[in-house]
Amino acid sequence: MSRGTRTIVHLLRHGEVHNPEGVLYGRMPGYRLSERGRRQALLVAEALASHRITYVVASPLERAQETAAPAAAAHRLDVATDERLIEAVNQFEGLKVSVGDGALRQPKHWPKLRNPLLPSWGEPYLEIAHRMLGAVHAARAAAEGHEALCVSHQLPIWTLRRFLEGKRLWHDPRRRQCSLASLTSFVFDDEQLVDIVYSEPAGSTDPRVTGA
Repeated sequence: MSRGTRTIVHLLRHGEVHNPEGVLYGRMPGYRLSERGRRQALLVAEALASHRITYVVASPLERAQETAAPAAAAHRLDVATDERLIEAVNQFEGLKVSVGDGALRQPKHWPKLRNPLLPSWGEPYLEIAHRMLGAVHAARAAAEGHEALCVSHQLPIWTLRRFLEGKRLWHDPRRRQCSLASLTSFVFDDEQLVDIVYSEPAGSTDPRVTGA
């Protein structure tokens, strides 16, 4: 049996963000890449320089657009925007959520944690997976026979990966395999997913980084 048309859609988590307050910034505007984050974006662009990238698209948030820019420039492409790639909704935006000094110590926030399976503090996992899958298939169609680069965020990328691997969507955030500026690459033959490949062209980072 002959193989179908091979297309690869790379999901790139954005680089490190300048966040001196240490808050969970979610969808808040104004959070841009740090100097390290800009270097990470350049490393990814270098790693993808020999790839057949024909379509680059990003979440509308600044950090995703900035991460996409070097790779797009290397392939002489514009950066498209897809709202479906955006960070998940989270009611803790603007607050510290780190262990010991965060909002989770305050009883007034505890009702938000009543259902970790949805989650009740933000966008349901299944909704995240569905919108991300729509964005990936749109990118696959746009780059058919070549490669697409989609820049998104840790939780949406990891949720989609678990969904496609048939795993439960509720999970321990400390165990996510989705470092800053990492690539989770979905390989398609025609419209059929045949492989998922993970790589870290900018090196590994702690998955517990606040708000990343």
